[in-house]
Amino acid sequence: MRTSDFDYQLPPELIAQTPIEPRDASRLMVVDRARESLTHHYFQHLSQFLRAGDLLVHNRTRVIPARLYAHKPTGGRAEILLLRPRSETVWEALVRGRGVRRGMCLDVSGGAEGDQVLARAEVLAEGERGLRVLSFDRSALLLAEQVGQTPLPPYIHEPLRDPGRYQTVYAQVPGSAAAPTAGLHFTPDLLRQLQEAGVQCAFVTLHIGLDTFQPVRVECPSDHRMHTEYCSLPPDAAEQVNQAKLEGRRVIAVGTTSVRVLETAALQATAEDRDGQACLGQVVVPFEGDTNLFIYPGFSFRVVDALITNFHLPRSTLLMLVAAFCSKRLMDAAYAEAVRQRYRFYSFGDAMLIA
Repeated sequence: MRTSDFDYQLPPELIAQTPIEPRDASRLMVVDRARESLTHHYFQHLSQFLRAGDLLVHNRTRVIPARLYAHKPTGGRAEILLLRPRSETVWEALVRGRGVRRGMCLDVSGGAEGDQVLARAEVLAEGERGLRVLSFDRSALLLAEQVGQTPLPPYIHEPLRDPGRYQTVYAQVPGSAAAPTAGLHFTPDLLRQLQEAGVQCAFVTLHIGLDTFQPVRVECPSDHRMHTEYCSLPPDAAEQVNQAKLEGRRVIAVGTTSVRVLETAALQATAEDRDGQACLGQVVVPFEGDTNLFIYPGFSFRVVDALITNFHLPRSTLLMLVAAFCSKRLMDAAYAEAVRQRYRFYSFGDAMLIA
């Protein structure tokens, strides 16, 4: 298996530039793994493919206005993308701008044109591909909420009129640099409809960070190093998952981030069993901490029975996760069909249900 195996050709016009209205008017490809069949529907009809007792697991992370503008001591511009907090004032960030080195202080302003200086950020450490550790002289999150801009992926060129459309309707926990896009299709009405049909919901958190912006650059996927991201499976959600698995009900992950939280918690349960700690046969245990779980073909899923996801970039870890879940051959057929049927791709694009 090579990274180049996960490349595909996509006409640029199929990259969705704006969100569809309403949210659940997006198209939905249903991929049946057992029958190896593909059918075409709309997301608002999702309840037709779920059943009473199914447990939908959503990522409730909230995108922060993580893009900040700054100037170097020379007057040159710099751009900061907040990724991950180490404390209230110290953050890992992507920094765009030449010569931003350790020890340099950046003046953060309210805009790209050099408005009033609102904060100062010192570069504490340098990493690869623009990664820096910055120490702010005030709360970075409060600063971002005051003057930051919502970051959009580089393939989206249209301005976003309503930043709320890059949030799920259930987003609660601030911390992501990008949206969990599979969740963008849900509306309050659709969630109520599913609840009335007996579909249950659980909520986890994974704050999406650096790897969302980085393709797999090595030719052997097993050589790719995932950066860690914060995730949490709360006790109540763990109980819901374990009860569903015990009763033979489906656990359906809404998005690849939910998959990674669930499977990380399952590996944690396995590790605790090996250490002789009592897990009482639980499939998952409550978990809060970092994950760098990289799921690619050959991975053994312990929790997830079905997956709702968008159509992902070539050579991405997300695409590899989908291939691991439904087989690469079926995924390739689904993506080829999506191109033929003119589906919309990527963050603001259409969805697929893999069951």
